[in-house]
Amino acid sequence: MSARILVVDDDADAGRVLQVRLEHAGYEVATAESAEEALGRVAKIDPALVITDLRMPGMSGLDLLEKLRSALPRVDVIVVTAHEDMTSAVEAMKAGAFDYLVKPLQMERVSALVARCLREQELNREAPGAGEGEEAEPEAMEASQGIVGRDPRMIDIYKMIGVLARNRATVLVRGETGTGKEMIARAVHAHGRHADQPFIAVNCTALTDTLLESELFGHVKGAFTGAVGGRKGYFELAGRGTILLDEIGDTSGEFQTRLLRVLQERQFYPVGGETPRVTDARVIAATHQPMEELVKAGTFREDLYFRLRVVEIRVPPLRERVDDIPLVAEALLARIRRETGQDVRQIAPEAMELLQAHPWPGNVREMENALTRAAIVARGPTIGPDHLILGTGRDGPDEDARWGGRSLAAVVARHARGVLREAVGDVDAAAAILEITPDRLRDILEEAAPGAGLAGDDGQG
Repeated sequence: MSARILVVDDDADAGRVLQVRLEHAGYEVATAESAEEALGRVAKIDPALVITDLRMPGMSGLDLLEKLRSALPRVDVIVVTAHEDMTSAVEAMKAGAFDYLVKPLQMERVSALVARCLREQELNREAPGAGEGEEAEPEAMEASQGIVGRDPRMIDIYKMIGVLARNRATVLVRGETGTGKEMIARAVHAHGRHADQPFIAVNCTALTDTLLESELFGHVKGAFTGAVGGRKGYFELAGRGTILLDEIGDTSGEFQTRLLRVLQERQFYPVGGETPRVTDARVIAATHQPMEELVKAGTFREDLYFRLRVVEIRVPPLRERVDDIPLVAEALLARIRRETGQDVRQIAPEAMELLQAHPWPGNVREMENALTRAAIVARGPTIGPDHLILGTGRDGPDEDARWGGRSLAAVVARHARGVLREAVGDVDAAAAILEITPDRLRDILEEAAPGAGLAGDDGQG
């Protein structure tokens, strides 16, 4: 007998289209136009799978999912929506959805997904002890962590965050500099069962091996010069929270050996200590490095690589998801308003075209810098093309450090430097554009990068 499927959609025409196509694929299909109707019919229909729209009048698709998972845990649910966002995708997967699809639906993908779902049900029925010892579902929480995008790869990331919320697997987040790897890690933590525990981010390249080990594992009194007392490390302080090891690909072989032991045995020794301590912290590692090449070259331990890569999340660069740029820009603009007090509300179409045409080598971080600079110089609520400085190729992390970081003063200094470059080094002309005195321009640049002065803006003197 063919599997029964229940399609739930308040749009009767959309539900009927999906019904016909699934019936052509050989399934027995019933429809309902609300979650309430679906709950009233589900006992009689006894479906193996429910495909439900997310947003419906009355009870939502997520509400239906939660009730079905509670009352009929063996019935799988696929959630469908035309209004995709990170929160709904994460919550659907956390609540136990089999998958999450975005309209318009590609029927080939729907058919393949339905077939995979039913095949897994059959395998689960054949497995010994199937259905025993099921974990309780995590409580829902609202947290988008500032991650936006409708690119299919971003939707897959949202779904994976929801899946990871139900377990403690080690995660490796990969992506270019500035893509938002730490934001992904924070979202995994925020949606997990232990979100009330600490989230600790450690930049592995910012510390020497000795300091890095001391920060992570702690040290005992007298372990090294200056260790006048003992100190707990992050693995102990994190409790059951999360430790993000950023730029893990740049660590030394000695540190990798110690970290591998922690992941294998869930215990560690403080620097200079002889008594092991236990850690329950979840580890998320992040890197922009080509890890496979590092392993092949012998600079990164293969066994540690596989320990870290239990689950891998690859964050796509901004240039590969151009259609997401308006969404990312809007989210960044909202943050910039809060942080700078600049009442800039929108981006002119011509300026948006420039944003979508730019390759963004520094990704989201570079866009944030560019929009912050533009918001400061805009004379109204709209950012226009004249307010943007793009394509200099110099707004990466090294440039951030050279010109004072990402503070408001640093952003002003980078904007002033860009105007000076446009004026071909003419201080008076640049000052006139900025509507300040030449001396004030010199002061701005000198305060942001002492010693660089006017000669430091483009290296041309």
